[in-house]
Amino acid sequence: MDAISQLESYREEIENISMETSEELEKFRIKFLGSKNQLKPLFSEIKNIPPNSRKEFGQQINAVKKLAEEKYQSLKLSLESSEQIKEIKNLDLTKPGPTINLGSRHPVSLVMNRIIDIFSRIGFSIAENREIEDEWHNFTALNTPENHPARDMTDTYYIKNDWTHMLRSQTSTVQVHVMESQQPPIRIISPGRVYRNETVSARSHCQFHQVEGLYIDKDVSFVDLKNTLLYFAREMYGPEAKIRLRPSYFPFTEPSAEVDVYWGLETEADHRITKGTGWLEIMGCGMVDPNVLENCGIDPDEYSGFAFGMGIERQAMRMYGITDIRMFFENDMRFLNQFRSVSI
Repeated sequence: MDAISQLESYREEIENISMETSEELEKFRIKFLGSKNQLKPLFSEIKNIPPNSRKEFGQQINAVKKLAEEKYQSLKLSLESSEQIKEIKNLDLTKPGPTINLGSRHPVSLVMNRIIDIFSRIGFSIAENREIEDEWHNFTALNTPENHPARDMTDTYYIKNDWTHMLRSQTSTVQVHVMESQQPPIRIISPGRVYRNETVSARSHCQFHQVEGLYIDKDVSFVDLKNTLLYFAREMYGPEAKIRLRPSYFPFTEPSAEVDVYWGLETEADHRITKGTGWLEIMGCGMVDPNVLENCGIDPDEYSGFAFGMGIERQAMRMYGITDIRMFFENDMRFLNQFRSVSI
């Protein structure tokens, strides 16, 4: 059989072929599209074709090869579709499905949602912003002096080769963004993750979560702050919860205080986590320093306000009796599964 007749024979075979299995499809692929396919030898026969017909013959070979490729794809799709139909027909709808392992909410998420809900009831809205900040929002606008220890690289995670940007060390940065873009009255809470270069221990970690609050309006006083925090503690821990405020110092509030909630002294763990006092520090607070208001474009002669910030892990430790903050970050399923049935 000459080359022209052979090529025509292949064309007819490809056009009329049909198959029912993937094995037959693979044989077809090897025969017409494989590295040693049947069409390759025809190219060497071009020299035996009359000169004025060689170009046309070469084009015909390429056309048959293209036809084989299209036929292969068509047959492949057809077989895949028929196999899927067979699978559906053979599907036993009465057979029990695979077991689905349900996850659980992380205790930090549970507590964060509860805190948000408590403050939402008294008019606080949620504000969020970026975790990588500049010096203005993380320090300067918050009245932090240039020589303050918190600016040192031993306390702050600076971005490599960029000493003007860092991982935020507090969600107070969100408050600055809000005050720069909005005039009072302002009543917000800003939940989020923060980072500090601290030694990891049972009481502290290099990353943790905060919820900070800010209320700015006319005639806001320290009494408003105290009553807000007392309301929070009783909603969070029960109507018998006790708090105490200890004088403290923060660059962005004046006067400032630390807030403790009574933990108890019934067990050895209670003594260790509270350092033998029975009280656990849960947040810092104070009246917004006038310099901070002025830095953010708010008139301190007309407005005043208070701010507070709490570590969510500390709240979770108090709520669930957890004595080691590191457990929140270790992803130990034995620990996390204990919160599977918890809902807040």
